[in-house]
Formats: sequence, structure tokens, C-alpha cells
Amino acid sequence: MSVPARPARISNVTAALAADRLGVAQLVAYVVSAATPLTVIAGVVTLGYATAGLPGIPVAFAVIAVLLGLFAVGYVAMARRMSNAGAFYAYIAAGLGKPLGVGAAWVAVAAYTALTCGLYGAIGAAATPLLHAWLGVPAPWWLIAMLAWLVVAVMGTLQVDLNGRLLAVLLCAEVGIILVFSAASVAHPAGGAVTFATLNPAGLFAPGVGALLCLAVLGFIGFEATVVFSEEAKDPRRTVPRATYLSLALIAGLYTFAAWALSVATGADRIVAESQAQGTELLFTLAGAHLGPAWVHIGHALFVTSLLAAMVSFHNTTARYLFALGRERVLPAVFGRTSIRSGAPLVASLGLSAVSVLVIAGYAGYGRDPLVELFYWAGTSGAVGILILIAATSVAVVAYFARHPRLENAWRTAVAPITASILLAGVAGLTLANLDTLLGVPADHPLRWAVPGAYLAAAVAGTGWGLILRATRPDVYAGIGLGAKSVTATLPAHGLHTPGTIASRPGVRP
Repeated sequence: MSVPARPARISNVTAALAADRLGVAQLVAYVVSAATPLTVIAGVVTLGYATAGLPGIPVAFAVIAVLLGLFAVGYVAMARRMSNAGAFYAYIAAGLGKPLGVGAAWVAVAAYTALTCGLYGAIGAAATPLLHAWLGVPAPWWLIAMLAWLVVAVMGTLQVDLNGRLLAVLLCAEVGIILVFSAASVAHPAGGAVTFATLNPAGLFAPGVGALLCLAVLGFIGFEATVVFSEEAKDPRRTVPRATYLSLALIAGLYTFAAWALSVATGADRIVAESQAQGTELLFTLAGAHLGPAWVHIGHALFVTSLLAAMVSFHNTTARYLFALGRERVLPAVFGRTSIRSGAPLVASLGLSAVSVLVIAGYAGYGRDPLVELFYWAGTSGAVGILILIAATSVAVVAYFARHPRLENAWRTAVAPITASILLAGVAGLTLANLDTLLGVPADHPLRWAVPGAYLAAAVAGTGWGLILRATRPDVYAGIGLGAKSVTATLPAHGLHTPGTIASRPGVRP
């Protein structure tokens, strides 16, 4: 009598992300939270006024929004053709070749990891003085950062839609306080009359406009993440484009309105001097004068929660890049495993959490400045890397549709992408030329060259790895950029399944 074979034990990990979880509102929450509007308005806007010495930053935000809108035309057209959590990686692989796609992937992982880790320095530096002032608790910055790390690490293993709901709540509070502060500024104009001088485009045509545009474009970093979540979106062919354009419009509207409102409250002729004198506290100083100290406390608290929301968003984005690369065996296959309960990229998320805690421990152990050396340097460096990838992806979109011109109309395949490529190349060049100003270091500082050098090294190393895969592992090379379609073989019998096996489970799509 034969004994029936025992079924393989089911593992707690699979090889596919959970599908049909995110609607437009949740995608927008991920994207706008990553852009950290309150941080940009309190920091980047005042920094733009102070460093460039120009009153045109509200117009600069509007100009950059139009430019990124042109980029988005081809970007979302590509999203309709391929759904891949590796976004930049997949599109550059399809447009410029698989080796360059792998090089882009390594740059993306480095840039998003820098952005994610940098935020731990920001939340530690922001929350520590508040705890001391409000509760008399003298906590070190790294302790706050570790508490935030614990929250982010746990959230990274949970359902993507649960994360999205949390981000939506935090984002609504963040947007609400920005609107309240800005409305109060407009209601209390300097000199008794509302001025529109900072909305005059002529304010951009002066020396220093390069740095101003660079700061403006870095404030939008994060909007591109809608495509990263396309595999988990409901009806991604419709949801992703809508979320992308809505996010751009919301970010641009907030930035332009808030930057203009600050100039109304101080006077257009005083906004540069006040920004230079007060820096990031200008927003809160004006709020205190117009609304009272209680609103300042609320604003500071929501500033901290906005940083937490950005950390959750960037952590999820970075983990999905790692997952996409692991699924296609460009990185170790273990990164391409998801939780069978939540559908989250479990191993990638835990790996990123391990890197983040090591960074926090390293900065704390060596006594480094969490605000300047972790948040500002790492965050700006990460944003520069993403900007370079956006420019490269725009070129890849042009190249892809040049080979497939009949897939979309000429506006989507040529006119908008070509225009965006030219303009983005110019902005990327300006950014690299003004990198010392953006980082706040002297022109001869090593960091001025280390940042572009590190990205160049990552791109070269990644491209080299792609070429090695082509020569030694043609099966892996063939799957580069294909997303879930790259997984064609049954996974090991100890409980891991192919996407086709798990597709029958609710909420999971191959």
C-alpha cells in the first residue's frame, strides 16, 4: 500500500506583490508624502529665497511642474505598456538596453536608500528639542530616530494599503496646516496690501536662477513613485496616470501658494532678507504672529509627523526596487520574496531596515551632525540621483517609442518626451554645476565631487554586472526588466511558489 506524498509545507513568503490594493487617493498619499511639502515649504522655500537672492521661487515651482508634467506624458505612457515595481530600471532597460537598465537600478537603490536614511537624521533633530521644550525630556536624537525606525520597519512588512491609509491621514493633516498658515499670511499682508510681485515671471531672469530651479526641482522628488506601486494598484492603466498628474498638480499648487503667501506676509521686498535672517523658522514665526503660539506647536508636531510619513513612503519605494531586482535575479533572489499574509516585499523591507539602523548607529557612534551630515547631505545627494534618473528615463522613453511608434500618439511618444529630455538635461546639468550650493559646502569640498562620482561608479558597476549576466547567465539576462513575467520556473519545493501558483490567492496578481 502506497503512502500519499505529504504536501510541501507552505512558507510565509511568496514571489509576488499584492495586487488591486491601491486606489488613486492612496497612490497620491504615497507620492505627496514622499515630497514632504511642509519640509519643503519651511526649508527649501526659505533656502531658495535666501541663497538665490531672488523673489521668483513661486514661479520656479510652477515652471518645474510644467517640465515634470511633460516628462510624465511619456512616463505614464510607458506605465501602460509595462507594470514593474522597478520603474526607472525597467524603462531604461527597455529603452536603452538591459545593461544600462541594471546600471540605473544600482543608482536608484543608492539614491532612494540615501533619501530614506537621511530622514532619520531629520526626525531626530526635529523631535529632540520639541520633547525637551514640551516635556522636559532630554532625549538624544538617535533615540528618537530609533523609535521612528521601529515604526517604519514594522509598517514596511504590513499591507501596502494599510500604509497608504496611514499616509493619507498624515498627509491631510500636513496639507491642512500648510493651508492654514498660508491663508493667515495672505490675510495679514505686510503694508496692508496683498502683493503679487513674486508671481512675476521676470523674477527668474537674473543671476542665481540656476540654483533656484535646482532647489525647485528637488522639492518634487518622490512624485515619480506612482509607477513603483503600479503592480499593487487597482486598474493601473487608469490609476497610475491619474495619480501622477494629480500629485504633480497638488505639489505644485501647495508650493507655489505657500511660497507666495510667505512673501505677502513679509513683503516682496523683504522676503529675501527675512529668509536669510530666520531660515526654516520663518514659516513658524509668521504663524505665531498671526495665529498664536498654540498653532506653532501644532505646526512643529505636524512637521515631525510629516517626516515620519515621508520615511514610510520612501522605505516602501526603496523596498520595492530591491524586490524587483531580486525577483529578476539581478540582486540575490532572496530579495524577491513577499509576505504571504500582507503581500509586502518582506525580505527587501527587512534588509533596508537593517541598513537604516546601521546608518543611525554609525552616525550616533561617531557623533556626526544628524541634521546637516545625515539629513541634508544624504537627502540632497539622494534627490540629485533621482533627478539624474528622471532625465535618463526621459531619454529611454524617447528611444523605446522610436522603435514602437504606433503604440501611442506622437504627443506621447515624441513631442512631450523629446522636449522633456532636452529640458531635464539642462536642469540636471545646472544641478551638478550648483551642487556645492545645494549641499551647503565650499566649491572645493570633497563632497562636491564625491556625490556625482559615487553615482557614476554605481552606474558603471551596474552596467558591468549587466554585461556579466549577459555573458554568463543568459536566462537571468533575458528576464531583466520584465517584472513578474521574468519568473517562469517553479520555485524551490520548500514552500515558495511561482506567481502562477499564488495568483489564486485573493489580492495577489502575477
